[in-house]
Amino acid sequence: MSNLLLNVMRAFAEFERSLIKERQREGIAIAKAKGNVYKGRQPSLTADQAKALLTRVAAGDSKAALAREFKISRASVYNYASEAVGA
Repeated sequence: MSNLLLNVMRAFAEFERSLIKERQREGIAIAKAKGNVYKGRQPSLTADQAKALLTRVAAGDSKAALAREFKISRASVYNYASEAVGA
């Protein structure tokens, strides 16, 4: 009997979760249709700043110092550098 009750509760929980996800997808679609929503994160640096950063990285400047100077994380410096190598 307890096994049956657990399975029924699980089925209701899965059903409710699918309803929540469906409503969320509808809300996101409506927000996208209105525009200016869900556009993604803006880049940390402008194109000119990124170019200057890559030039300084190529010159051998410390990545930690560059991160402090450009007010971004070291991981962002490494990401910009790896994107430049891959591009």
